[in-house]
Amino acid sequence: MVLIFIDQSEGHIKKASYEVLTYGSKLAAQLGTDAEALVLGTVSDDLTALGKYGIKKVNQVANETLNQLDAQLYTHVIAAAVTATGADVIVFSHNQTGKAVSAGVAARLQAGIVSGACALPDTSNGFVVKKTVFSGKAFANVAIKSAIKVISLNPNSFRTEAGEGTAEVNALAVPVDASKIKISAVNRIVGEVPLTEADIVVSGGRGLKGPENWGILLDLAKELHAATACSRPVADANWRPHHEHVGQTGVQIAPNLYIAIGISGAIQHLAGVNRSKTIVVINKDPEAPFFKAADYGIVGDLFEVVPKLTEEIKKMKALG
Repeated sequence: MVLIFIDQSEGHIKKASYEVLTYGSKLAAQLGTDAEALVLGTVSDDLTALGKYGIKKVNQVANETLNQLDAQLYTHVIAAAVTATGADVIVFSHNQTGKAVSAGVAARLQAGIVSGACALPDTSNGFVVKKTVFSGKAFANVAIKSAIKVISLNPNSFRTEAGEGTAEVNALAVPVDASKIKISAVNRIVGEVPLTEADIVVSGGRGLKGPENWGILLDLAKELHAATACSRPVADANWRPHHEHVGQTGVQIAPNLYIAIGISGAIQHLAGVNRSKTIVVINKDPEAPFFKAADYGIVGDLFEVVPKLTEEIKKMKALG
């Protein structure tokens, strides 16, 4: 049986979980077995509706202690859930939660693990999983030979598919210890699209010359209903808050569309955004490294290009 971990926040299922559901259900069909889901904590979303992604059952450990991520506690509970359900394969999203707990679960279950998978396993001769390596610049095929297998799927690497059907919700009885983590404060960013959940991200670099010019980027993001991001030098200069920094040392994202404005495209930045489906680069320097990674590029002065692009998008939206 394939067990799919459903990541949730504040009672709502995260976008990446729907992708993992599709992946896990297809893997189960490939192996000739069933797919079930596992969700920790209390959830306000309709869990029965997850059946349209190909699963038959949602196992829920509805303990309020699990509403906040505690990696050690999650590891213990998930490992116990795997044993209770008799799962052979456990699938996570390779997001913040998956990175925090998947390796620990594998260790407790003495399971082989592949982190950052980007395709369904090849089961024609064993169990071989394709994954990205070297910050997405190459691929590796990794064979898992253990009885229990753990996979974490790179976000936005597998197309989500929904059909018909409902799932049974099963209250799973596994021990939940008291959390050893005490939350002293929660600071929420209000009114913004979370970077890791955004379909479109508009990002700016030092080419904007200063925080006073960020308005043209914000206007474009508003018209596209996009999240905003920035390069590390911009965050280090306090032009933008550090939670917007994307790159190898910042937030790693994989949106459907990433628009880079005034960013040269250093390797550290590319490492955090190169899983984007489509990359658009706007830069006045035709030799900027980012153009080599771009799907579309505009060579020009961003202070002329971006406002014109925003106006054209407004016109298109007005036409319906």
